[in-house]
Amino acid sequence: MKNAAYVLDMPAKRTSCVVFSSPHSGRNYPEAMLNRTVLNQKVIRSSEDAFVDQLFGSAVDFGAPLIAATKPRAYLDLNRSAEELDPALIQGARRHGHNPRVASGLGVIPRVVANGRAIYRGKLTMDEARLRIDTCWRPYHARLKSLLSESHDTFGQAILIDCHSMPHEAVSMVSTAKSQRPQIVLGDRFGASASAVIVDRIEDAFASAGLVVARNTPFAGAYVTQTYGRPGRNQHAIQIEIDRSLYMDEVRISPNDNFAAFQDVLRTVIRDISRIGSDPLRLAAE
Repeated sequence: MKNAAYVLDMPAKRTSCVVFSSPHSGRNYPEAMLNRTVLNQKVIRSSEDAFVDQLFGSAVDFGAPLIAATKPRAYLDLNRSAEELDPALIQGARRHGHNPRVASGLGVIPRVVANGRAIYRGKLTMDEARLRIDTCWRPYHARLKSLLSESHDTFGQAILIDCHSMPHEAVSMVSTAKSQRPQIVLGDRFGASASAVIVDRIEDAFASAGLVVARNTPFAGAYVTQTYGRPGRNQHAIQIEIDRSLYMDEVRISPNDNFAAFQDVLRTVIRDISRIGSDPLRLAAE
């Protein structure tokens, strides 16, 4: 199923309570945006979680849906509140206290890409900002909510896997208990967005595949995990960050020679995650 805001891949039959979401892998840059940006086409892509939707494409083979953004993060950030408007970019936007994300240029309509490089010369109108939110942000989140509700109704719980990638340098100063640089960072907002039992199983899935895993450092989760993680209601949200150097050339923004092999590794991980809590309510009652 394709929408202006997202592509939704559905399994032939839902057999998993897990929903996979890739909000930052969109790469459809509107021509109007490209005409206004001061960046070249390579630099403007530096904030993309490039190819993450392809990495998690096997989710449907294990009974789980995958929803992925079509528009890029530089155009609109689905991992921000629709109210996080940046007064330094949007004409007429009001300040609502100090928001470090907005202050740094990373509101729902980003002012900068990676390394703080400005996207535009001048400001955008409020009408333009609202158009992006109404045509992209609202449809994506409406469909994501409905997918989680379907999981809850069928299986008694919902697990959202919020799929991202991170620059290799982002974990250059981070080490695990075994003094290894993490390749995967799981974010559960320090236990607030998901049950520890579920996060343990997700970590085990990655570790069993030979990957080094850390939790909440340097990424603990943002709007998506904060909004959809309700473990007390049997709705869990876990952010996954993957070191980009494992599968892509970060300079060229292209898959590297290890892409297919890493995709195969992730297929096993996705299979194991999709099996978490996958028994429907009717089976649990038998």
